[in-house]
Amino acid sequence: MLPQGALKPPTSERGHHSTPRRSSSRSIKRKKFDDELVESSLKKGPKKGIEIGQPLEKDPMKEFMKEKEKRPMPVVVRSSGRKQKKPKTPQVSKDFGRWRPTDDLALITAIQQTNDLTAVYLGVKFSCRFTLKDIQERWYALLYDPVVSRLATLAMKQLPSDVVAAAQNNALWNKEEESLLANIPSTSSSPLEVFEELLDKNPSIFHPCRTSVTLRNHWLLMRQYQLLSDQSVPTGDGALNFSDVEEQLNDNELLEPKDDNLEQELSIADRRQKREILKLEEEIPKWQIIVDDFCGSSKTSTGSHNEFDNQTLAVLRGRLVRYLMRSREIIVGRATADNQVDVDLSLEGPAWKVSRRQAVIRLKSDGEYYVVNEGRRSLLIDGKPIGMGVKARLHHNSTFEVCGLRFVFLINQDLVAAAKDSKPQQQQQQQQQQHQQSL
Repeated sequence: MLPQGALKPPTSERGHHSTPRRSSSRSIKRKKFDDELVESSLKKGPKKGIEIGQPLEKDPMKEFMKEKEKRPMPVVVRSSGRKQKKPKTPQVSKDFGRWRPTDDLALITAIQQTNDLTAVYLGVKFSCRFTLKDIQERWYALLYDPVVSRLATLAMKQLPSDVVAAAQNNALWNKEEESLLANIPSTSSSPLEVFEELLDKNPSIFHPCRTSVTLRNHWLLMRQYQLLSDQSVPTGDGALNFSDVEEQLNDNELLEPKDDNLEQELSIADRRQKREILKLEEEIPKWQIIVDDFCGSSKTSTGSHNEFDNQTLAVLRGRLVRYLMRSREIIVGRATADNQVDVDLSLEGPAWKVSRRQAVIRLKSDGEYYVVNEGRRSLLIDGKPIGMGVKARLHHNSTFEVCGLRFVFLINQDLVAAAKDSKPQQQQQQQQQQHQQSL
């Protein structure tokens, strides 16, 4: 029987050695390296029997958990309001692009002259319509904002010299300058020497860009508006102007009460007058027929009887000029040095769009008139367009329009009728002559 804790020898050795060998159950202690500290601490040690009277080892993990439970939990208080936004970086001024270098130069020059932002707002013409608040903000930015001031200074330095000179010449006039100019009497002939002397005596008051000519022009303007010291504004003998009278009127007194009976009577009278006008307009064609029957022709034809003679076949009448057609074929166009026409439309009005050979008017053997368009521009015969190379018939009182020039074509009906009657006789005579020649 082996003692407790002794190891049994192998079977091969039992036969040779009858004496058993004892070994220790304690583990060999050796140094632990850094990489073995954590790993070895996680391993469980060998199970040992618990002897009576031996103290129990404390578990550090359990103690840590107990201490953690004893600690009070931190209380987190959440605000019910909205989350606070992070402060944003200041934005670039929105008016930075609106203000040009010329505007900054005019603003600085005007303020140096007047020391009044309201006067600058009323007197200086900027490239954009700025309000008084915009001008104040820009001036404060030029004074106290180093970034804006530096950028504006660099931009103004790059301006051409002529632009800078123009801005300086248009500087506002301050009160000291105008007071010196107001002392010059209005009855003087205002020679330039007076203003040159005034400019030499007060170089510190006047702007460096002021000249005698500019002083004289501003003095004339002040004299025109009665601003000189020896002038007085006329009182007008107590006469009120329109604005004063308008302010004294009471708008409530002008609003008269509406009368329903009067409005009804006015509407009935208006409707009755319109009905009478419409009736008269409808009767115009009837009266025109009666007049034509009584006179034998229309108004235009009766007027045209005085224009015809025994040799005039037709008349092309315009607003200023009338052209007589005394041959069976006439050329209508625009006369030039090397081109002559029968009807020169340039005498009627502007005809630079009319072709030199615009149209040809012919009288046929049957007594009918025809027009042929030979120009590039279209003709309007009785409101119908006639293109190039197109033929149209002309009636009595037909309208002939080309390039804004309007004419009325009048036909000598008596002469055309006589020509028609003589045509058969002429044909018979020609046939008889041909028959005699054949015999």
